[in-house]
Amino acid sequence: MSEQAGRSTTLFFDLDGTLTDPKEGITRCLQYALAQLGRPVPPQAELVQYIGPPLRWTFPRLLASDDKVLVDAALEHYRRRYADVGLFENELYAGIPELLRTLRNDGFRLFVVTSKPAVYAERIIDHFELTEYFEEVFGPHLDGRFDDKSELVAHILRERAITPERAIMIGDRARDILAGKANGTRTLAVTYGFGSMEELAAANPDRICHSPTEIRDALRRPPGRTPAGH
Repeated sequence: MSEQAGRSTTLFFDLDGTLTDPKEGITRCLQYALAQLGRPVPPQAELVQYIGPPLRWTFPRLLASDDKVLVDAALEHYRRRYADVGLFENELYAGIPELLRTLRNDGFRLFVVTSKPAVYAERIIDHFELTEYFEEVFGPHLDGRFDDKSELVAHILRERAITPERAIMIGDRARDILAGKANGTRTLAVTYGFGSMEELAAANPDRICHSPTEIRDALRRPPGRTPAGH
């Protein structure tokens, strides 16, 4: 994609599973919360599937209960460990800093759009020294406002006066792709995160990429829909 085209395009990057690998921190914090409530603690491998969705969606499933008091208690335990320890049990995927630097230099506008509360997402972006690449970091409020990613994307498009057709939602879960499609953006799915190929293909993104390098190459091509997986 040409530099001029880049300047007209806004990129919404998911965080977990797209920019960073948070598996260790998130699964350990889920285990901690369940243990504090005296509930069975699944192994980390079983908890990986819950990376991505909001915790208010995850805990009712792990607890087999919609009881608000119980879910709120689980959230409190999770956040107690996450804020001090789990947030930093995290690592960048190889090639991400180079990708972001290239895209910024090509003239793209970059935003983080995550299901992780913004207060934590901002700390992670700062910790990995990525702040300079992003205009802003968007995520839900701690009270649950904008837990629905489609609502979050709609809010950003409206508040920042971004034309949906000039925006691309990039993420590793079907929720990311569906949130973009619901708001009229183009979509790009990545396979190196936590969504399976079946999950991503079913969401029908405009493109599927297998590495940060493929993201760079796809975005540098002229705009327009490319069949998923090609």
